[in-house]
Amino acid sequence: MRLLLDECIDVGLRHLFAGHECQSARYAGLAGLKNGALLSAAEAAGFEAIVTVDQSIPDQQDLSVRRISLLILCGPTNRLADLKGLVPAALDALDWIKPGQAVSIR
Repeated sequence: MRLLLDECIDVGLRHLFAGHECQSARYAGLAGLKNGALLSAAEAAGFEAIVTVDQSIPDQQDLSVRRISLLILCGPTNRLADLKGLVPAALDALDWIKPGQAVSIR
């Protein structure tokens, strides 16, 4: 699956998504975009899911009309050390998540 790491996540996390093409927002040229604009740009660039820590996006955006899914990592902070432990559950969710869905990983 083609994944986009939101810019609020340490780029080192991308190495933990083995078997997936994972790029940071900065590397993909999408840095600075917020919520709806980021979703639209990521879809246009061919990403299938955004990995973020922003838990407010599903409340602010209508994901049901999107072709992209949202994987929300709910760690105590957005530091790499705090998010690493969530990656196994995130990888599992990527096996079944559908476009337009948001899944919170705790």
